[in-house]
Amino acid sequence: MLTVLRNRAYRHLFTAHVVALAGTGLATVALGLLAYDIAGPRAGSVLGTALAIKMVAYVGLAPVIAALAERVPRRAVMVWSDVVRGGVALALPFVDQVWQVYVLVFVLQAASAAFTPAFLAVVPDVLPDERDYTRALSLSRLAYDTESLFSPALAAALLTVTTYNWLFLGTAVGFAASAILVLSAVLPKRAAAAGMRHQGGVQGRVTAGIRLLLGAPALRSLLWMDLAVAAGGALVLVNTVVYVRGHLALAAGDVALALGAYGGGSMVVALFLPRVLRHVPDRRAMLAGVLALPGVFAGAALVTAARTGDWRWPALLTLWAAFGAAGSLVLTPAGKIIRRCTSPERRTAAFAAHFSLSHACWLATYPLAGWLGAAAGLQASVLALAAVALAAAVLAVRSWPADAAEAPAPVAHSEGAHVHANLPATHPHLADAVLAPGGFRHHHAPRADRLHAA
Repeated sequence: MLTVLRNRAYRHLFTAHVVALAGTGLATVALGLLAYDIAGPRAGSVLGTALAIKMVAYVGLAPVIAALAERVPRRAVMVWSDVVRGGVALALPFVDQVWQVYVLVFVLQAASAAFTPAFLAVVPDVLPDERDYTRALSLSRLAYDTESLFSPALAAALLTVTTYNWLFLGTAVGFAASAILVLSAVLPKRAAAAGMRHQGGVQGRVTAGIRLLLGAPALRSLLWMDLAVAAGGALVLVNTVVYVRGHLALAAGDVALALGAYGGGSMVVALFLPRVLRHVPDRRAMLAGVLALPGVFAGAALVTAARTGDWRWPALLTLWAAFGAAGSLVLTPAGKIIRRCTSPERRTAAFAAHFSLSHACWLATYPLAGWLGAAAGLQASVLALAAVALAAAVLAVRSWPADAAEAPAPVAHSEGAHVHANLPATHPHLADAVLAPGGFRHHHAPRADRLHAA
């Protein structure tokens, strides 16, 4: 898996991503302490609102920013995103009003909504070989899981020798290092976005990525899988403390163990998945993961219904690890599916749309896990989320039939010639084509609204 780090450009980009993730983890801990200093007993509501603002920024701004930045080099998008995030981190220690926290969190997450899709879209260009790209996706999954496990521990260690305000400084340093690493990476030239310019101005470009996701069977299925994974993740992230402290009456430290089991399950799958995907098609692996989620929910319902028994704690750890493993089985190959189903000039828009819509799934399931659990009880929350996961899993299977498993990438046709890199020479679509570098080149009559499967 680590062999992809021999690629200098990817190594710098991946390191920038990891450093920025660590900085974000430190900022999350520091933000909680800052909220307590400002709001006292209302700190929980402040943090809940801040997390809601984060999701709203992700859902609403990612496609818009991608459309506005269409003609801006992706390196510039990532660097300026890091600059903005570093500036926000430096400003946070000086706020003394709750509304100021909200404004800065919105700016911070808006910058993240610009950085992440640009990063995700450039990696397939840096690593054109599919096997290398699969390894890169697993590394990214490991980076996310490792950050969630170790950033709180790092913050706790630093807080023993300094105050939380210095954590914001560490965050700013992380974003500065990320910007420097991005600047030092030699990136491939971006494909001309000719097809995107025919989408009817900024508004058309904003919705172009969403139309791409809804237009390909595999990508429609991916959105349903995102919803199922979000249902499982929401139960874990929102209600772990309720299970551990309330339902099982265990110590506060056991909350970290339960969350660690969730991250550990995800990491194990991410480690072994590149090897598995050499022999198992992406569709089969991803659908196996999403179809496993309703079964894990059934186990969670049994643990929730049981009022006594020492078996409940190891069962909960096993179930949380299973939630993490199933989610990783779905999410890790997602970038491959987006890459395969989109042309290079449309890739940033597609990744931005997926970033936005996948976070919309979390925005919908977080309140279901929290508010329904508080109002109607933990079991009601489990059953409701299980119903969401089951329905989403069924729709994911129906949306991605087996004969569409290797559906080729859609290519927008604009005026002039274009190249098909993945069609056999005998394909009827290439009847008028000539062999050219990268594939077969031919012309279509100018129609901006045409979309063929290439």
